[in-house]
Amino acid sequence: MRALSGRGRAGAGARASGRAVWWTALAVVPVVWGYNWVVMKRALAYMGPFEFAAWRFLLGSALLFAALGATGRPLLVRPLLPIAWVGVLQTAANTALSLFALGRGPAGRAAVLCYSMPFWVVLLAWPFLGERPRPVQWLAVGAAGLGLALVLAGSAGPTPATAAVLAMLSGLCWAAGTILSKRLLARERLDLLAFTTWQMLFGGIALAAAALAAPGRPTAWTPYLLFALFYEAVPATAVAWLLWLALLGRIEASVASFAVLATPVLGLLFGAAVMGERPSGLEVGGLALLVAALALTGPVAARQAGGGPGRPP
Repeated sequence: MRALSGRGRAGAGARASGRAVWWTALAVVPVVWGYNWVVMKRALAYMGPFEFAAWRFLLGSALLFAALGATGRPLLVRPLLPIAWVGVLQTAANTALSLFALGRGPAGRAAVLCYSMPFWVVLLAWPFLGERPRPVQWLAVGAAGLGLALVLAGSAGPTPATAAVLAMLSGLCWAAGTILSKRLLARERLDLLAFTTWQMLFGGIALAAAALAAPGRPTAWTPYLLFALFYEAVPATAVAWLLWLALLGRIEASVASFAVLATPVLGLLFGAAVMGERPSGLEVGGLALLVAALALTGPVAARQAGGGPGRPP
């Protein structure tokens, strides 16, 4: 009996520890990615967008390959072709389009429009993953959609149409990569670290090829650029993308995508604090609706993260 009681306590402790890890992931990823919009915006003054993105993901993948070797995990992963597509969509296309949007408009606004991703995920997850949206998710879609519209309408100064389109396309590419990642993680016995590493490498290679084909401004190696590359490679890429893909393996794609809606809210706040991008009254109203969408979906994400892999109802 004592042995059984001890095992029960150990199991309860492991579950509590697991819940703490997923709560941390749900909290850390939006903060890291929210501030990242300011870092990327400022870094574009010293390096071209394709070059900056290529450095980010090639350095990040190198760090993760080192982690694979240090932990004794296999370096190779299969199937490579679908993983390459994840890298092209979720890493290369998403990042390149968002950087070009940043070059044509404010950081906070680009962050908000890029995070149209959850709407695309809700629409794609139903037919491709069988994740039928719950009523609360449809409410969150409506609240967040209106919030995004208010933020865009209330942004100070005119937003060039090209910047808005690029940011929205960035969100669509991210959503497509999210759906493909979720399908791969459900169908294949993939090592999560190896999967993250290889998709990042493929994305970095695609961005490096784009940089060679369409070079940007001459690089100015300043202290801030070095800081930006460190921030991009370590917390914003190696750590945050690993946590994001881990969340996709734990909870439904549509729920995970709404759980990180705090990122554009934080992006706007960081943009205001660091770069003086002051939100207007309409933007404040939009932020309130985004927070409401988070409040609607956050408990669902937390329950799935603590209770096991998400399954459609």
